[in-house]
Amino acid sequence: MNRLRPAAIWLVLLSIASVQVGAALAKGLFGQVSPVTMTWLRVTAAAMVLGVAVRPWRSLPRRTDPAAQERWVLLAAFAASLMGMNLFIYLAFSHIPMGTAVTIEFLGPLAVAIAGSRRRADLVWGLLAASGVVVLGLVPGRLDVPGVLFALAAAACWAGYILFGARMAGRWREADAVALACMAGAVVFAPFVLFGDGVGMLSGHILMIGALVGLMSTVIPYTVELRALRHIPPATFGILMSLEPAAAAVASWLVIGEVLRPLDWVAMGCVIVASIGATRAARDRNAPAG
Repeated sequence: MNRLRPAAIWLVLLSIASVQVGAALAKGLFGQVSPVTMTWLRVTAAAMVLGVAVRPWRSLPRRTDPAAQERWVLLAAFAASLMGMNLFIYLAFSHIPMGTAVTIEFLGPLAVAIAGSRRRADLVWGLLAASGVVVLGLVPGRLDVPGVLFALAAAACWAGYILFGARMAGRWREADAVALACMAGAVVFAPFVLFGDGVGMLSGHILMIGALVGLMSTVIPYTVELRALRHIPPATFGILMSLEPAAAAVASWLVIGEVLRPLDWVAMGCVIVASIGATRAARDRNAPAG
């Protein structure tokens, strides 16, 4: 079992803050570039940094590897989940407030945490999270159908990212998988950028912000979280990650002046409490007896 170190908790909090400040910076550019272009800038910057740092091509399966096909299929599913999560949450940001979008998106990992459980307590956590989303719908003028659907798609991709990521053990190093996924995303999104925003998005200011978003939302969190997980139990890590919706709300307020209403905070609180409860319950279920 990992030995809890206070410094590791601060690293996780740093990761959360970095992700959400990067997201707020990205949303601040949506009047100049599309969410698709912003996604491309983010993953391209991450691919360049991680490619140099990790050199993932060294772990590519050889033709003689009997599990080569399985590894490629798993990598493709992982990459699709990661890129879909990035794209759909940016699309959601373009329609609804960041804190609201991340609250809905967090239903993905929450569903993974309580899936397959028959305990009444887990049912309660699920109902509490659902109640939070219902409360979001009670705030007049804050939600629209495309924004909610994009956030739900991001939630599904986040769940897939967790599930496929768990299957990586023994097949891919996580560092290699993330780097290769970002490289694939940079290639896949490039045609949409060229025929969408085109060369108009290639100003130095936008490229600089895009590179900063890639560092803050992908490279820094990935590096920091890997280090923190060496010294912090997974359950504690999951509970800390439950702060993501609140961090998104605070970051969007500080960076782009986006303000949430009281009912938004009530809904967010429901999802955060449900996530903490589900994470603690999962820890108790997986704890060895005796």
